[in-house]
Amino acid sequence: MYYIIAMQTLVIRIPDRLAEELEQEARMTRLTKSEVARRRLIAGGSGPVGFEMIADLVGTVEGGPSDMSERKKHYLKTTGYGKKRDC
Repeated sequence: MYYIIAMQTLVIRIPDRLAEELEQEARMTRLTKSEVARRRLIAGGSGPVGFEMIADLVGTVEGGPSDMSERKKHYLKTTGYGKKRDC
């Protein structure tokens, strides 16, 4: 008896390095790249994302200007950020 499982198609672009990892894992496990990606998504789907991953670091840096977010352009100019350097 065969069971038909409804699935949706999702097309995404991934970095070359990740594509190579998927291909390598697919070869080693003898699964399709789609199955490897699906399993990784399911396994990683319950982990922390975005802000949750760095929440414990927020506010841990001491020093620096208190108005950095308001005057970022000013501070970047004072450091020479974005200007060409002589090599």
